[in-house]
Amino acid sequence: MELSEIIAQRKAKFERLSAKGANLYYNQPFTGRINIGEARQNFQEGRSINIAGRIIARRSHGKAVFLDLKDSTGKIQLYLRLDFVGEEKFNTLEDIDIADIISVKGELFKTHAGELTVKAEDFVVLAKALRPLPEKWHGLKDVELRYRQRYLDLIANEEVGKVFLMRSRIIRTIRNFLDDKGFLEVETPMMHPIPGGAAGRPFKTHHNEYDSDLYLRIAPELYLKQLLVGGLDKVYEINRSFRNEGVSTKHNPEFTMLEVYRAYANYEDMMQLAEELIIYVAKEVLGDLSFLYQGKTVELSPPWQRRSFAELVKEKFGIEPDDEAPVMLKKLQSKGFTQGAGSLTRSQVAKLIEDILEQDMNPVRNTKAITGEGKISNGVNVTPVFVTDYFTNLCPLAKTKKDNSLISERFELYVAGLEIGNAYSELNDPIEQKRRFEVEIKEMGTDEKKAIDEDFVLALEHGMPPAGGLGIGIDRLVMLFTGQPSIRDVILFPLLRSEQK
Repeated sequence: MELSEIIAQRKAKFERLSAKGANLYYNQPFTGRINIGEARQNFQEGRSINIAGRIIARRSHGKAVFLDLKDSTGKIQLYLRLDFVGEEKFNTLEDIDIADIISVKGELFKTHAGELTVKAEDFVVLAKALRPLPEKWHGLKDVELRYRQRYLDLIANEEVGKVFLMRSRIIRTIRNFLDDKGFLEVETPMMHPIPGGAAGRPFKTHHNEYDSDLYLRIAPELYLKQLLVGGLDKVYEINRSFRNEGVSTKHNPEFTMLEVYRAYANYEDMMQLAEELIIYVAKEVLGDLSFLYQGKTVELSPPWQRRSFAELVKEKFGIEPDDEAPVMLKKLQSKGFTQGAGSLTRSQVAKLIEDILEQDMNPVRNTKAITGEGKISNGVNVTPVFVTDYFTNLCPLAKTKKDNSLISERFELYVAGLEIGNAYSELNDPIEQKRRFEVEIKEMGTDEKKAIDEDFVLALEHGMPPAGGLGIGIDRLVMLFTGQPSIRDVILFPLLRSEQK
């Protein structure tokens, strides 16, 4: 049967139900309603209950009908008989379909087969589904349809719902960890007059009342560090950030980040904090420090490995941090890398090297991936890696090493090929910070003319204590702990290309 015919039939059923006095789509009294999970967990033979949910299966046996009802907490069988609910009510079952939402009053009992069941005494249709649920959902090859119509994905695939329940639990556990350590959760603006705090192309908007251009934030960093200036020594924000860039299995233009700042700390302290936080979350939500991700066993037991970005670049390409851009490019090309041919600045070449090197941190795709201290992944076990010693021209907001101004006190954390975290010893010298901004604008180049964030520099001029800052990608952390291969699998409504009509 064509979909249009099914919809027409269901609309006709809706009209018949309405004609019989059913007050569809309007609020009904729900006094005393419990969820299905509670009914199952606290089962008592003969207990009277009031439940509601979506019909997901139907079996008719003459003067009796069995329905399976599901809500967010579980599924239960309904038993409806002509002599229980009355002829008029029973006849309305002809106009009730799978996917309709109903409320039911009745008594709990168990069938001879031990099936927990509600013997219905009355029921009310709360919403008529004019479209059917998808058949053979697991056989659909259009994966994008699952993201575009996530509500159907959640109805049809129980495992999908579990991913998002886990996501909520992970975020709640992160909050508990930081709150217990005395960090203050704060909120900072999502619309910025100047995009800053990270490298990324912003989304632009316009405020009519002030007649001013604004940008959706690419990171909350500069505002959070202003709070350190104001005397809030330990702050964090679980924030939505936006970058007008490519979409991939690891990137969505709208994403969730955790950013944490602590006064009188440095990137070594942030390394310890990141390790403690992720281990704590793993224990709380998984109950173990070993788990599978994309066929690999991830082992989080400390201590985690460390690798020097500067040393890896030297080993792989022979590149030194003081090499000029043409020299870096020539060394890259001598190793067979043709990306970046043409005129690039040192910062742009350094970013290119960072992108290439990231593949060496991916044991899921690369069975010879570097996992720490020069060791090579054995293709089975994967351990987290802190990559340190980044070139300073990649880190405009980080302090440099005391003995080498070309290397910054920064790390990136990789787990199973996913860049999970990024941290600095935060630069708090206002003069040097302004100079770095000027160099960044000159070297990187942007489609939009980028300005120096003078408000942030002004705040630094009032004195910011030495501090460590840490950013963790929540979406990627959820990917890791739920075993999902794509960021779209852990975002309820990822950005998708417009449908072709």
